[in-house]
Amino acid sequence: MPDRAESVPEAILGTVLERFRRGDLDAFEALFREHQRAVYGWILRMIRDTGAAEDLTVESFLRMHRACASFDPARPFAPWARRIATRIALDWLRARPPETELGDEIVAALPASGRSDPGVVAEIRAKTAQALARLPPRLRIAAVLSLVEEQPHKEVAAALGISVTAAKLRVFRAVRLLRKDLERQGITP
Repeated sequence: MPDRAESVPEAILGTVLERFRRGDLDAFEALFREHQRAVYGWILRMIRDTGAAEDLTVESFLRMHRACASFDPARPFAPWARRIATRIALDWLRARPPETELGDEIVAALPASGRSDPGVVAEIRAKTAQALARLPPRLRIAAVLSLVEEQPHKEVAAALGISVTAAKLRVFRAVRLLRKDLERQGITP
């Protein structure tokens, strides 16, 4: 996701950000058009529910608009928007247990003999999704962003509003809990 709006010329970007900070609706609309797709994608990767991601994207931009006075126009808009979107997604995850569907990254980790058996693949996916859903929300979101979405620790930290060390620690704890849970279910990660 770009840190600066792509279609807004660099010379006037600072002006748009400053106008947004002062509450200008036209500036907000320009930023919304530029970042809507990226914020939606960011939220969707975390919660994996298209309908909820649409609602949470709207809520994210509503909160951004309400918090416009706290925005620093000297800094890029995208990381600030991701932080707000991440907090909203985390609140949603805390309120509802997710229906996590894991993709082919789980299948790729299987031995070659297990990949050909659809029953084994389905069982491992189901058990892994259950284990991921049982993680505390703050660990789950760090694990999804880092392990599933392959975001660098720096991006995970920025999205969660924590230090890089804290992000690494959350991912480490999530992996440790996932391994223990999967071992209890009879799967050796």
